Order: sequence, then C-alpha cells, then structure tokens
Amino acid sequence: MTEARRIVVKVGSSSLTTAAGGLDADRVDALVDALAKVRSGGEREVVLVSSGAIAAGLAPLGLVRRPKDLARQQAAASVGQGLLVARYTASFARYGVRVGQVLLTSDDTSRRAHYRNAYSTLDQLLEMGAFPVVNENDTVATDEIRFGDNDRLAALVAHLVHADLLVLLSDVDGLYDGDPSTPGTSRIAEVSGPADLEDVTIGSAGKAGVGTGGMVTKVEAARIATAAGIPVVLTSASHVADALAGRDTGTYFHRTGRRSADRLLWLAHASTPQGALTLDDGAVRAVVERRTSLLPAGISAVEGEFSAGDPVELRDPAGLAVARGLVNFDAKEIPQLLGRSTRDLARELGPAYEREVVHRDDLVVLTPRTAP
Repeated sequence: MTEARRIVVKVGSSSLTTAAGGLDADRVDALVDALAKVRSGGEREVVLVSSGAIAAGLAPLGLVRRPKDLARQQAAASVGQGLLVARYTASFARYGVRVGQVLLTSDDTSRRAHYRNAYSTLDQLLEMGAFPVVNENDTVATDEIRFGDNDRLAALVAHLVHADLLVLLSDVDGLYDGDPSTPGTSRIAEVSGPADLEDVTIGSAGKAGVGTGGMVTKVEAARIATAAGIPVVLTSASHVADALAGRDTGTYFHRTGRRSADRLLWLAHASTPQGALTLDDGAVRAVVERRTSLLPAGISAVEGEFSAGDPVELRDPAGLAVARGLVNFDAKEIPQLLGRSTRDLARELGPAYEREVVHRDDLVVLTPRTAP
C-alpha cells in the first residue's frame, strides 16, 4: 500500500452529506486534508471518484429524500454537481491545488475512441498537477447507459488509469462477518479471494437513504478490481488517512488476477447489450474455448435493435450469455448473413461483408460471475 504511486479513492454520498441532503463542509474538508497530504510530496497521484451530486441537490430543490424517478434524480444532480465541485474546488484551493471535473457514462468508456479520450484526459490532468474528481454523468445518463453505482465506476476507473491501489470509503470501518451493529460480529482484516466470503452475509444500502450502494456494491467493486490485478482497501471515510499511510485499518482485498486488456473489462462490467446473437454449438466452442472472432456462419438468430459498434450479447443455443462484444453490422443487416460464409457474402454483397460480425479484439468471454 505504501508503495502505490497512483491511487483511486472512492467516497460515497453518506460520507459527504447530511441525511437531509446538502453537503457537510467539515466532512469534505477532512477528506481533502487527507488527500492533499498524500500527494504533497509529488511522488503519489490520486484520482477521486466522488458520489454526492444528487444528495447535494436535494435540499436546494426542497426534496426531503432521494427521488425514485430518473427525471428528478437528474434535476437534483444538475444542481448538486455544481455545488459538489465548487466545494471541492474551494477546499483544495487551501493547498494551492486545482480541481478538474470528469463526468462519465458507461457509453463513454465502452467505445474505443471514447475510452482512449477518457484515459488521456485523466492522465493529462495528473501530469499537469490537477486533482481529478470523477463522477457519473447523472444529468444525461439514461437507464441503459448508467454505471448504477460509483463503487463499480471506481473499480473501472482504477483499471482505466492503471492505478496501483483502490481505496473504497464507506460509513463503516470495513467488512464484517455479519451486521456490524450486532454484538459478536468482527471485522474481516483480509480477503484473499471469493472463497473467504462464502459464509459472510453482506448488507445493502445504509440507513441515510442518500446513496445507491452499500456493502454489496463495494464487495463487487473489490472483486472487479482485484481480478484485474489492483488491490483494494475498504474502510470508513474517517480512517482514510490511515489507509493511505498503509496502517492497519478496514479490510484489505488481495489481488486475485492480472491486468487485462483495458476495454474488455469495461465491456464486461460497464456495457449494456443492445441486442443478442444466438450461436450454434460450434461457434460457442470457437468463441469461448479458442477465443476466435465470431463469423456469420456460426450465428443462428438475432434480436434487438442495434447499430454497428454497439455492445451485443452472444448466447448459446439454450439462451445462456457466454460472451459480449462490439458488433460490426447493424441489426437489420445480420439476418441476410446468418449461417453463411464470408466468402459467399463477399461474392454476393461485396467485399465489405467479408469480415467478422464480432472481432476477437472486441469480444470478452463471460464467466458465471460476470454474466447477467
């Protein structure tokens, strides 16, 4: 932990706001104090993934709790995002640090060009000494292109910026083997892999009612990050300084895998399929076992409305999702391609059709844990 040069820190709404809505300036300043100290020597870089926009907009709009409908959530985010960044800007200004705001949707990061732009922006902000504050772009995101929670967004941003460590801040000081409020439960200091959590009951969102996550989303974010080779510390916002200093606090999740190709992690965890292609048994084996591209000859059915470049689900004959990929054709083009060789298609329809429906570089095989 102390050797981590680039760190992503995620903080939730409940750690920044009051239960009634509105930012708690003292909490924001305390967090900024810890983050500014970490980067003061110039040897460590920090990216902050911050919730709180919707929660910050509740009180100014006269809302007593987080609305359930998307339109009012977006209205609250529109008001609250400005307040949130203004608060961070003022707080970091005490240390002479400029803040750069980066708002993302999953659509921005599952497409090749957008993904590269997101990385370049964050990397350049760090290079120029600014402090990036990342949030989901709640004001424009639709249900179809939302990350759903900032814990998962933080895990994906950690992968995007090639982070050495992910710190998830909660309103409890780590993962417990039961309800932390129940006598007899204890904090889990380390998690080496999924098997360590098989008998652990994990709670959902907290009582404050201003966030969308909870311990379930944090453990899932830790699983995504550690599988991509990034260790994770889960602790409370009040213990962030201890976590960043490498002291014993919270729960430490060890790496379980190695870093994967950048966009494939986003494709697996952040994209929403716009349609589905059903594969025959031979195509399933080719895609899943041999990791080849998907050719028209192996497709037996198509459903949904999508355009070239959209993510689609690849299913076996029984309807089980086995992979996800970015398709090279519009949905309306594919029916005439089903079951046919690329050579025949090129001869009849032209050379533009002598290509894969999904190229192997734009395809990720789903494990049972990543499949919906």
